[in-house]
Amino acid sequence: MVSTSAINTKMLAIKAEHIFKKYKKVQALNGVSLEVGEGEIFGIIGPDGAGKTTLFRILTTLILADEGTASVNGFDVVKQYRNIRECVGYMPGRFSLYQDLTVEENLTFFATVFRTTIEENYELIKDIYVQIEPFKTRKAGALSGGMKQKLALCCALIHKPTVLFLDEPTTGVDPVSRKEFWNMLKRLKKQGIAILVSTPYMDEASLCDRIALIQNGQFLKTDTPQNIVSEFGTELWSVKSNQMSKLLNDLRRFEAVDTCFAFGDTHHITFKGTPPTVEELTDFLHTLGHKYVYIRPIEANVEDCFMRLSGKTLQS
Repeated sequence: MVSTSAINTKMLAIKAEHIFKKYKKVQALNGVSLEVGEGEIFGIIGPDGAGKTTLFRILTTLILADEGTASVNGFDVVKQYRNIRECVGYMPGRFSLYQDLTVEENLTFFATVFRTTIEENYELIKDIYVQIEPFKTRKAGALSGGMKQKLALCCALIHKPTVLFLDEPTTGVDPVSRKEFWNMLKRLKKQGIAILVSTPYMDEASLCDRIALIQNGQFLKTDTPQNIVSEFGTELWSVKSNQMSKLLNDLRRFEAVDTCFAFGDTHHITFKGTPPTVEELTDFLHTLGHKYVYIRPIEANVEDCFMRLSGKTLQS
């Protein structure tokens, strides 16, 4: 069952129960359930093709689920879809604004669609808009990636939604703009807006109040990032040598090794039972021709937890 410990007494903004969705032979969602409270940043963390966008499209009433129920602000996504569209903001993964309109024209258009004005809700977008205001006469298609995301966020907020859906908002954005974007979300959270954000970047998980790790249309774990990491439950080592590609296969041959995954310039390993000594593993690797072997115990992060929960099939 989904953990709701972080919601406390906050009003429930999003609720989904046992959502299933299939495209031909692909099971996009397989029994997904979640709850998100007002003023909460809830992250859906997983790789491309895991089902994140399908879930967002169901919750924003763009497509129908095959099974299950869902509501946003208490409105049913099927029976009361018009009410939901009035109170949510949605920023899809692909830049979807009018590229031949200027920054100001895009914002004015979306305000008009929701029967409001930029001036009426300016305080909500002020912190974001001041960063792109110098380019208000520039066409949206000519903006940088980071500026496009800020404009898209402004357009999603201009009608003062109470629930905000952000589908991979920082994909393809430079590190500085990513940091700025998350700072904006923290400020929006303080205004009581419920934010559901998806991302393939595991390092962004720690910026959320709670997260759900998703793979193959299923939630592997739902909790706070801190709780997920604390429940890793086994010793974790980082290993390097002068032959990193060969090292990956050789570590998997070592009898005591349970899992082994590549993490940047190191490999992370767990063990089936009692870990060997560093000397035993080092000697084993030396006999296989490895040099400059470096082994050290490390603390698990969210990505380690995701890989462990995904199962050993990811090693193939």
